[in-house]
Amino acid sequence: MSLNQQSKSRSSSYLARTQGFLRTQLWVWPLVAAVLLAFVAVTLRLKMESAMKQQIASNLQVILNANAEALRAWSATVKSDAENLADEEPLRALVVGLLPKTAPGTPVTAQLLAAPELAAMRSHLNPWLDRRGYAGFVVLDTNCLVMASRRDQLVGMVSPPGYAEQFSNCLAGRALVTKPFPSLAMLLDAKGKLRAGVPTMFAAAPVRSADGKIIAVLGLRITPEKDFARILATARAGESGETYAFSRNGQLLSQSRFDDELRRLGFIPDTEDSYSTLAFQIRDPLVNLSQGKSSPKRPAEQPLTLPVTEAGAGHAGFNVDGYRDYRGVPVVGAWQWFPEFDFGLVTEMDVAEAFRPLHIMRVGFWFIFGLLVAGSVAIYFLMRLANRLQASARKAALQAKQLGQYALDDKIGAGAFGSVYRAHHALMRRPVALKLLESETADPNTLARFEQEVQMTSQLTHPNTIALFDYGRTPEGIFYYAMEYLEGLTLDRLVKNYGPQPECRVISILCQMCGSLAEAHGIGLVHRDIKPANVFLTRRGGLPDFVKVLDFGLVKARAAAGQLELTGANTTLGTPLYMSPEAVEHPDKVDAAADIYSLGAVGYFLVTGHPLFDCATLGEVLMHQVKHLPAKPSERRGKPVSAELENLLMRCLAKKPGERPASARELANALMKCTGAMDWTRERAEEWWGRLAAAQSDKTLVMTAK
Repeated sequence: MSLNQQSKSRSSSYLARTQGFLRTQLWVWPLVAAVLLAFVAVTLRLKMESAMKQQIASNLQVILNANAEALRAWSATVKSDAENLADEEPLRALVVGLLPKTAPGTPVTAQLLAAPELAAMRSHLNPWLDRRGYAGFVVLDTNCLVMASRRDQLVGMVSPPGYAEQFSNCLAGRALVTKPFPSLAMLLDAKGKLRAGVPTMFAAAPVRSADGKIIAVLGLRITPEKDFARILATARAGESGETYAFSRNGQLLSQSRFDDELRRLGFIPDTEDSYSTLAFQIRDPLVNLSQGKSSPKRPAEQPLTLPVTEAGAGHAGFNVDGYRDYRGVPVVGAWQWFPEFDFGLVTEMDVAEAFRPLHIMRVGFWFIFGLLVAGSVAIYFLMRLANRLQASARKAALQAKQLGQYALDDKIGAGAFGSVYRAHHALMRRPVALKLLESETADPNTLARFEQEVQMTSQLTHPNTIALFDYGRTPEGIFYYAMEYLEGLTLDRLVKNYGPQPECRVISILCQMCGSLAEAHGIGLVHRDIKPANVFLTRRGGLPDFVKVLDFGLVKARAAAGQLELTGANTTLGTPLYMSPEAVEHPDKVDAAADIYSLGAVGYFLVTGHPLFDCATLGEVLMHQVKHLPAKPSERRGKPVSAELENLLMRCLAKKPGERPASARELANALMKCTGAMDWTRERAEEWWGRLAAAQSDKTLVMTAK
């Protein structure tokens, strides 16, 4: 058999066993259903979780982009205001008037504060600034000296901290909006208190002379918490969502929505006038501080959070699996660095809130799954209980000697595939042999073979073929079929008890077997397991030495296209000592010629008292069947055998199917032409059966229970 055939054989055998098991073991179905439902549910949950994560990432990105666009629009507006003011001729003239008062060697501060141009500038700008919502202004010359401001404290200062670096690009001719930075001057905070270090930012534009030369920078002061922070707070997600800005070193540039919590955690002073803007660096505390835990590291040793690290390196992205924010709370977020603002933005939302719908879905899923599992387990135990009750009913039926409409008498045979009872029909009183197969112990292939044996044998009506009367399954789950009851012995027992048989009797037996097989072959059936144990010798209808061919369990339908070959396809089946070479090498291609070979092997056994080969192992038997010819019957028996019968048996045993008799009918005709074919008369048969009855050497019905 080729590797491909072996692979196909194993696959078909496994499939058949699986199908049979699922068909007979119904208790498995609830468990299979539970596993399938669990697989479907888990798959759906994973897909929904993936879809939800994608949706969350998309929402975060939308909020981030919305805030960025709002900042761009606002930035363009305030830059336009600064540029328009810087281009006004009255302001330019006042700036030109202040420039001489900044010359080196002069008391700059005093001259500037006393300059009428400063007063005029304040008078000119303050009403406009108030209308537009600006908190003040500042004018710096090209050396970053403050020439004018709304507040006297800054006037005359050179390069005040934060101003020089923030306004440097304006001196290159570009309008800008600065990042928030702490003010040097005493300014009013959001609560109206005058203090230094108040977060401030500017919209700035260069002031040019009439010839286009940059002579100063005009900055319009913006209160971050009024405009900048309000824009970032406009679009945010849920109760925990926030968008905030941060510098490259991780400093918080905008106001957190969690100021009260940050006061409790010690990030900012616990006073009403303290705010989070510019108050701390955005670092990962490594634990959830909101749960009362303490960070294992000092703030300076803590790493920057994931968005700050990624955005600071120029990598935009998002994370919906969860990471810790500056409070240590697990969050999801999206981030991006904006070079035009020189800061990054991140939009975040607590994981607990973001995945709340998923959590609800998970709870619902596990609840429903639990119900399914509980239901499946309950069904499993109920079906197991039902199977036990059915098994008890089967045992009770057998103990009561009653199987449907049949009354059981004695057990007359047993084997790996079932039991045979002598029984009788409860109403007709007709004796029958009842073959039983209990579904709880039956292999799926055995059950399929059992059913096939009934279906195939029921098509045969030849008198030398065992007759089937009935087939069914009792309410207790016992499969059975009823066949004619035979008294006698198998050919196997005949030879073992009485030795080699006369040639004339062998011819008579083989001719009757040919009749049975001729009918089977005529309708496209191949027996495939012809052997001495499957041929029964009995008295029937007053006729002695009557042959009955048994056990069509391995029968193969070769004419019925598409019919399932339950136990034969691509499988080495049959009894090796009587198996044809092609049945060993190509079990899927056997035909009637294989039965002719087996019939010849049975004849050889009857004549010689020995099988074809004496081998120690199955492998040796199969090899001999394929490659070696058996010794001639006369040599094996040690006595002469008629040439006609010996040559005919050796023809049947030819390795090539084409060299054997073409059909069972042709073989029967050839047998009848052998010397002594008519010598086994009815009288001789009656005499033999009479001696058998008188000696009472074998009163036990011997049948092979396959």
